[in-house]
Amino acid sequence: MNNYEYIIACLPVLGEGRLSEGCASCIEGIREQLDERDRKTLDFVLGCYAPEGANGDFYTAALASRNAFIREYFRFDLNVRNTKTEFLNSALERPEGTDLVILEGNDGEFDEKAEVDAILSQKDILARERGLDDIMWKKAEELTVLHVFDFDVILAFVVRLKIIERWELLDEQTGREMFRKLVEELRNNR
Repeated sequence: MNNYEYIIACLPVLGEGRLSEGCASCIEGIREQLDERDRKTLDFVLGCYAPEGANGDFYTAALASRNAFIREYFRFDLNVRNTKTEFLNSALERPEGTDLVILEGNDGEFDEKAEVDAILSQKDILARERGLDDIMWKKAEELTVLHVFDFDVILAFVVRLKIIERWELLDEQTGREMFRKLVEELRNNR
């Protein structure tokens, strides 16, 4: 059995060096402390971030997951991606529905569609990407607001680490600030 309390309480604070190395190291440290079943679940989540990982097969499996965090977070992620694809289709004058991932089990209702459309309408591409990542970060927080020491908190931490890792590649200072924010949030929730 996993000791989630210990894992969450011991999440490392990144020291000197590049965040991307720290993120990968942090994820591996978490992974080593999980049992086989939870490792497979973590690896499934990380699979979304691999090249070609966020495809129809991934989302079909995510929407059918027994884990509520995975089901809801990746339903949200799919809706954000589809909204982004719809926006690009319109901007590039491509036929409606091109490259959308449509799955059974995804009811198509997306309360944040207007917010995502507003983010996508910004002229500054970095502001757009930051806005989309902020909305994903916020969703991970919302899905774990009533959780303290369970596996969903760990999964939410990992998806936020992946956002930080992405920004470290784009902008090191922003990545560091996001990591500090994540660590502070965890400390405040203990």
